Amino acid sequence: MDLAGAIDRYLASPGLSESTRRSYGFDLRDFSGWLSTRGIELEDVDTRALAAYTADLGRDRKRLAPTTIARRLASVRSFLRFTLGSARVPDAPFAPRKPRRLPNAPKITEIEALIEGLAGDGPLAERNRALVELVYSCGLRSAEAVTLDLADVDFEQEALHVRGKGGKERIVPLGEVAALAVARYARDARPGLVGQRVCDALFLSTRGRRLDTSTLRRLVPNPHRLRHSYATHLLEGGADLRTIQELLGHSSLSTTQIYSHVDSKRLRKVYDLAHPRS
Repeated sequence: MDLAGAIDRYLASPGLSESTRRSYGFDLRDFSGWLSTRGIELEDVDTRALAAYTADLGRDRKRLAPTTIARRLASVRSFLRFTLGSARVPDAPFAPRKPRRLPNAPKITEIEALIEGLAGDGPLAERNRALVELVYSCGLRSAEAVTLDLADVDFEQEALHVRGKGGKERIVPLGEVAALAVARYARDARPGLVGQRVCDALFLSTRGRRLDTSTLRRLVPNPHRLRHSYATHLLEGGADLRTIQELLGHSSLSTTQIYSHVDSKRLRKVYDLAHPRS
């Protein structure tokens, strides 16, 4: 089986986002090189081969974090399922256990200061403020924000249509502040950016093309922290984890449960205020 061709066919899958395609491409090229140096054919990959690959990733000279090793193995498993079929992919857990890290969520005052710092004149200032407001208001991933089209914003229903990981779609509420910022940008700034071109993208570059995630990272060094704040502030306001799971687009509640420490603090506060023997 042509390994390079198999990787290209997998990476061309419509269900992969552009960012996933880039990271998986790097991981699979590494795996391809590893198979080549050991003379292992793709169709011969089994539990022993994956265990040996994992061991090599974990050697000191590699200095890879457990999260990186887990991501590389996830890339390889997904590729093998696509190419060889799920029955050929070992279920054994090879990756080291990832340390549980609590999300570092900015406080509301930090977010307000960040957004105020984006104030300015001109279409780019309007775009930047609308973009950051929307990411925080709707708990968006960076890739979800830049793939939004004009038609995805429903001002009348105050809702946003989001295309998430793996082609999954969801509808999330659109807050009034973010809706106002996006409406102002769409009315006053976007026409000057798009010019005579035809482009469905909501957020545009100076050349009238769809933004990529690097623009958001320049505005907010770690934009994913805004998503953490979205979840944290909702929990502090009384939302339950199941609702947060749906709003974030998590496939499993276990992913959302990283925010359970916030929920525990809230429950303790309610208990202290409400129970006669607290």
